[in-house]
Formats: sequence, structure tokens, C-alpha cells
Amino acid sequence: MLVDGGDRRLGLLPYAALAGSTVLVLLASDTGEIARQPLPVSFAVAAVTAGWLSWTRWRRPGAAWFTGLLTLIAALVWTNPLYGFFAWTGYVHVMHALRGRGRLLGAAGVGVCTAMAQVGGAGAVRVPDDWGTLAVVVALNVAIGTAMTVLATRTREHHAQRAEMVRRLAQANDELAAALAENAGLQARLVVQAREAGVRDERQRLAGEIHDVLAQGLTGIVTQLEAAEQADGRPADRRRHLGNARRLARESLAEARRSVRALRPEPLDAATLPDALAGVVDGWSARHGVPAELITTGTARPLLPEIETALLRTAQEALANVARHAGARRVALTLSYLEDLVTLDVHDDGRGFDPAAPRPCADDGGYGLTAMRERVRRIAGTLAVESHPGAGTAVSACVPAIPAGAAA
Repeated sequence: MLVDGGDRRLGLLPYAALAGSTVLVLLASDTGEIARQPLPVSFAVAAVTAGWLSWTRWRRPGAAWFTGLLTLIAALVWTNPLYGFFAWTGYVHVMHALRGRGRLLGAAGVGVCTAMAQVGGAGAVRVPDDWGTLAVVVALNVAIGTAMTVLATRTREHHAQRAEMVRRLAQANDELAAALAENAGLQARLVVQAREAGVRDERQRLAGEIHDVLAQGLTGIVTQLEAAEQADGRPADRRRHLGNARRLARESLAEARRSVRALRPEPLDAATLPDALAGVVDGWSARHGVPAELITTGTARPLLPEIETALLRTAQEALANVARHAGARRVALTLSYLEDLVTLDVHDDGRGFDPAAPRPCADDGGYGLTAMRERVRRIAGTLAVESHPGAGTAVSACVPAIPAGAAA
């Protein structure tokens, strides 16, 4: 049996085995069949062995110490084979005092000593009659001792690997706990930032809705009322302008209510985007007396409400800008459905302007292009404006063609 010498519970075992063997030697001192040395010689070697064992209480044993112990075990077995009951405790120290292949050599040495004790000591071996028996006993002891040493070595290595794995797992758990704590802090900051970004985005959305719905409607109403004032001598034109003003007021009021409830624009409630744009174009042309047409290319398909709303609002704002600033004689809108994109182009033949020139916001306008850009950018789109003085203006919005029902 092999026992790890590092186990403190076995610290007194070698002393107990040595004392027990010495008692057996004393009790069997009158037995004539045992080849032995005088008792004083045995007791002297036993005393030296006990002192040698005490070395392990002060320092860690090594190969030199184990060599001395193995020599003392062989001397005890030579003085009396009954010390074989102590000889096997050499296995206790093999794992603790030796390393690598030295453990196999140490176990083999202990096996030879125990084999000599089992055959009755060196004095009991008759040459050459008992050489065969001695060789078999030695071989068995050495084989068993070295095999158990290999097994104990692997068991110790397995335990060491498992202890290292447990240590690494504990370290990983500590690092994971620290990472989770850090992530919790980051998540809290991200939540705050997301909330702030949501507030800013909602403010921009409301600003765009107010501009698109209220400002455009009120501008159209003012324009129609001014036209009615200038048509005093033309009753039919006056009634037409007043009717347009009333219709714009009702439409603006309905759109304002829907915007507050964050619903889709009224034209999109019961119509496709091309039909809704056609209605907007026809209504704008009728109010302002400017020919306007809508051309749709590609296969029309339902898109996310946010995308259709952005395109509709862009068309409304672009037409409102044409009415306020362009003095155009003709307007053309093109809605193109591509594979992954949808584009809306609004082109007029008006007076044009310089897009690079600063256009400060004012109470009577100047916010339209900014509102369009922000609205299109919120749905991952782009807005381009091309214009030259005297050559008209082209506004182009390009947005992703995300189908209705897809995850945003």
C-alpha cells in the first residue's frame, strides 16, 4: 500500500511501525529459526532510524535523506527480518521525498528490502539453492511497488491539475463578477444615454410634425386668404380661395390631432404611398394653379410606416417650398421602387437658389430643408438638394426599402 508522505495524519505511522517491529524482535529473541544479529545491534540501528525519521519534522526530505533512510531500512532487515513490518513504510516517503524517475528507483529499493525480509533475511538465503525464490519475491515486490508508485504519481498529478483548474475557475468567476459589475454600470449609463437620445429624437420628431402639419397648413391658409383679398372684383376666384382656406384648415386640424397621437398621416390610413402622394400632388396643384404630376417606377410595395410617412412628409415640404419660394410653372415628382431602396425626386423649373448660401431660420420659413434632412436621416436615409439660380431646384430623398412588418 502506498501512502502520500505529505499527509499529516500519517506522521506517526513510521514511528509506530518501527516501535512495533522492535517489540516483535524482542519477543522473538529466543526463536532460533530467524537469522538475526544481537539485540543491541538491532536496537542501535532502530534508534538511529528513529532519529533519522525526526529530520522530516524540521526540513522537507529530499533524495539524500531518502537514500539514508533506505540504507537504514536495509540495515534493520539485516539485523532482523522482523523489521520488514517497518520496511514497507519506506513507500510512505517515496512520493514526498523523491521526484520524477527517482520515485521508481526509491520504490524498487523499498521492494528489495521488503523482499529480503519476506525470505527471512540475507542470512537465510542459501547459495545457490534459494536464488530463484529470492528473484521471484524481489521481482514481485519491485513490480508491485513501482506500479503503485506510478498510480500514486498520476493520482497526485490529477489532483494537482484539478486544484489548478479550481483555482483558475475561481479566478475566472472573480473576473466575471467584476466584468458583470462593470457591465451593470455601463448598462446604467447606456440606459441614461438612450433615454436622453430618445428625448432628443422625440423633440426633433415633434418639431418636424409641427412644421409639416401646422406651419404648412397655416402658410397655405394665409396664402389663400391673401389671394382672396386680392380677388375683390372676382367673386368666383374669391370663393375658390376661401374654400381652399377652409379645406386647408380642416386638413391641418385633422393632421395635428393625428400627429399628437403619433399615428400615420391621414392620406396613408386608407391608401398606398403612391396613391397618397398622388392625392397630395393633385391637391397642391389645384390650390396653387401650378401643373404637377407624379410618376411611379418599379413595383410598388408596402413599406414600414415610418418610411412611408417620411417620404410623404418630404413631398409635402418640398411642394410647400416650391409654393413659397420657387415661382415655378411646372413641378414633377418621381417615386422609384428599387431592390433595396426607394427614392423620391421633386423637381421644379422655378427661380432656384444657392444651396451653399446660409439660410437662417425665421418665423416665415427657413426650417424646411433642415426638417427634411433630419426626418430622412432618422430612417437611415439621405437627402440631396441641387439648385442653381434661374435653373430650378431638385430635391432627392433616398431611403431603405424595408417592407412593412419587418423588424425596425
